[in-house]
Amino acid sequence: MPGTNPRELGLLADCANCFGLCCVALPFSASADFAADKAAGDPCHNLREDFTCAIHAQLRQRGYPGCTVYDCFGAGQKVSQVTFAGTSWRQAPETAGQMFAVFPVVRQLHELLWYVAEALTLEAAGPIHAELRKALDETESLTRESVDALKKLDLVAHRAGVNTLLLRVSELVRAGSRGKDRRGADLIGARLRGADLRGADLRGAYLIAADLRGADLRQADLIGADLRGADLAGADLTGSIFLTQAQLNAAKGDAATRLPPALTRPSHWPDTRGEPRPQPRPGRGRGARRGTGGRARRR
Repeated sequence: MPGTNPRELGLLADCANCFGLCCVALPFSASADFAADKAAGDPCHNLREDFTCAIHAQLRQRGYPGCTVYDCFGAGQKVSQVTFAGTSWRQAPETAGQMFAVFPVVRQLHELLWYVAEALTLEAAGPIHAELRKALDETESLTRESVDALKKLDLVAHRAGVNTLLLRVSELVRAGSRGKDRRGADLIGARLRGADLRGADLRGAYLIAADLRGADLRQADLIGADLRGADLAGADLTGSIFLTQAQLNAAKGDAATRLPPALTRPSHWPDTRGEPRPQPRPGRGRGARRGTGGRARRR
């Protein structure tokens, strides 16, 4: 029976044990997020033979900020080392198509695991912990299915069932709060500086470039909220639920932004001196990849 620690569940990306799947399987277009076009199934021109990224330490400076906000939730190493038993698509080119097809499926399952694991740590969700534990075990088991089973999986139905539980968790956590229902709301560029958003339902809300400086987001449900370019300087996100690292990486913040303990301050946010924090040195890991801030919308 798996625990609830993200590391124990394999929900933290381990690029050293992945075959660069996000750099190959996923497409992207030349934009503010990516400096060039790439079709699904084509390796990124920055991907080395050993599956590391040639510009990992300069992704933002070289026009690939989209790479820094993508999170596979550990699906890359699961597909590479479990589903395909450590044999890469370069070693066995005939498996490439299948590997690239199941990667997004396992990625979505791992994202669900992240949310359910978090829910199991919430005291307010105690009344449904048994149901959450069952969902966690079932979802984790699905991630270990065969290629054929993963391709046939009714992911929409499974996600809907888990989401029903996550909605109940949200209601339990936010019970008695004054939070507003802004689920799926268009808050692009909204002026919410200093706003009291405690216990707000912001599921799937569009908060792109919103001014949330100094806002109180404690106990707010942020699952699937689009925080690209949102200014979280000085905001209080402690106790917020279903917030992911990818969402934070897509947003702006500073040293005064208060975060849940499971998440870390992005390296591109300014430190106490108002300067960008030092970037990590090039290494085997590639960091987060494709995407725009975790837009797996749950409504």
